[in-house]
Amino acid sequence: MNKYELLYIISSNADEKQREEIIQKFADMVTKSGGTVDSLEKIGMKKYAYKIQDKTEGFYVLMKFTSVPTLPKEMEAKMRITENFVRNMFIRLDK
Repeated sequence: MNKYELLYIISSNADEKQREEIIQKFADMVTKSGGTVDSLEKIGMKKYAYKIQDKTEGFYVLMKFTSVPTLPKEMEAKMRITENFVRNMFIRLDK
């Protein structure tokens, strides 16, 4: 099991219910794979440094979790096809 940090952005078009569903969806992916969500911080709406998909702001979420090494790639594939999902960045915390 490895420790990871995931920062992702949800589109400003998503309402609060949609945001919560997306956040829960990815937290559930971790727990269903046998991992644990160590912390989940909803940072909130922040302005982008530059326009992304013709938008100037998005909802940022920071999740720290422990999981099997294959999970980040699975999550990234799921994120690409998730509506209202903008960007993500995974960082492995331990080696």
